[in-house]
Amino acid sequence: MDIVRVLLQQQDFQTAKKYWNKLKERLKAEGSEVVTNCHQLKLLAEDDKMRETDVASSEVLLRLIQSIPSPKAEPIKLWLAKVGYERMKKLADPVLSLDRARENWQKLGRSEKWVQQRMMSQETRNKLTDYWKDHDITKEEEYAILTNIIHQEWTGLSVKDHKKLKGLKTQNLRDHMSEAELIFTALAELSTRQIAETMNATGIPENKIASKKGGGIAQNARKELENKTGKNVVTEENFLPPKIEQKKIKTDKHK
Repeated sequence: MDIVRVLLQQQDFQTAKKYWNKLKERLKAEGSEVVTNCHQLKLLAEDDKMRETDVASSEVLLRLIQSIPSPKAEPIKLWLAKVGYERMKKLADPVLSLDRARENWQKLGRSEKWVQQRMMSQETRNKLTDYWKDHDITKEEEYAILTNIIHQEWTGLSVKDHKKLKGLKTQNLRDHMSEAELIFTALAELSTRQIAETMNATGIPENKIASKKGGGIAQNARKELENKTGKNVVTEENFLPPKIEQKKIKTDKHK
């Protein structure tokens, strides 16, 4: 309802509600499953009571916006068309995706050496997930489980704990890894894939075994390097803006 009111530039709640109900009927008549994907949660209403309210994911909301004729919605529709077109180009030429990723990392101040390592690590990751996909790993949670096993084995930390160590929330962990962390992650995933191929690991139980062994190889290499250098490979270092600068910005705003 909030989104419908904004797009319609309609302050009156009942008018917006009627429009939303009519839109739901039209979408159902068109055979769209979008409305089915709109669920209800109890949220605080304007009368200060908890009432069941239609809610949706970002993907569903973007689809709904496409169905609402409004000057406010037009910029989003144009953006979606642009994103869709760029996606089509990337599917036709995967190199474009790599070029865009490289460009984004460089804009964020990453060194060329780091960018090369990040791209190599991603290629190693893609080969592993391709193997999994071809060997009965189909669910997102299964990919996450296997990834966490590998990570836990070589770092001694779960993915969640590693992100917490680095002070990350929604950020991609690999985008905040050091060069050494990227290298050992790639070693762990390369080892996992080669062991899985040797075992012809299929399904989650067998790939769990391969993941543990692959992560163990990187763990041994990490410990040997740490013994030689006296430095930890896994660190709290990240590429987030310094907290001091963030505090300074807030202070300046108050001034």
